[in-house]
Amino acid sequence: MGDDRRSFLRRAGWGLACLAGAGSATELAGAFLRTEEETGGGKRLGMVVDLVACAREEGCTKCVEACNAVHNVPSLRDPGHAVKWIWKERFPDAFPDQEAENVLETVTEKPAVVLCNHCDNPPCARVCPTEATWKRPDGIVMMDWHRCIGCRYCMAACPYGSRSFNWVDPRPGLARPSPDYPTRTKGVVEKCTFCDERVDAGEPPACVAACPARAMAFGDLSDPKSEVRRLLRSRFALRRKAALGTRPSVYYLV
Repeated sequence: MGDDRRSFLRRAGWGLACLAGAGSATELAGAFLRTEEETGGGKRLGMVVDLVACAREEGCTKCVEACNAVHNVPSLRDPGHAVKWIWKERFPDAFPDQEAENVLETVTEKPAVVLCNHCDNPPCARVCPTEATWKRPDGIVMMDWHRCIGCRYCMAACPYGSRSFNWVDPRPGLARPSPDYPTRTKGVVEKCTFCDERVDAGEPPACVAACPARAMAFGDLSDPKSEVRRLLRSRFALRRKAALGTRPSVYYLV
């Protein structure tokens, strides 16, 4: 089958999904993942979060605690100065465009884990004037705090609120700074980097490793044999504000 015919059939399938309803068009997660052939055989790293499994761990914040400890994310008294890499948010706030009437109440009534979506089409990277944020070939959207000039264009462009600005020096907010990860300074933006330093060492992100419910999985979305692809084939999945065309790399099983 030629490329033109394959592209036509994919677009036609998307159109039929749209006719089926907005929820069907945007959230058939497994159906619209790019294949290894389409990505040139390269990786596209992403995450799958099982909201049902996560909801069973009432009040659990192990993933947040692990991320904060590993990456020197400060704890500041003023909520207006809060720095967040991964956190929990009310389901209606995390998925404002979702009709959740047929989603389990055990999911919709519990907070959802949210973080940078490491979009395949990241608007933050397009607007950064200094290239302080960019996408790696494997899909991780990075931050270079030395290049960041604090313009906050990336924060304005991100539709997920996944970036934090250091209005004050964050270092006094660290009870036990980790010597293994750099601290940031006042006047720069920061966010989740999918634990690129751990991924490059062959380890999973800290949040994934710390989850007691094993509700988080990380891997190559372009590899049909990966764990994340297996999970996406097994259950219905959502992505946050997928209709915006950012192509998030974080999927949520419901």
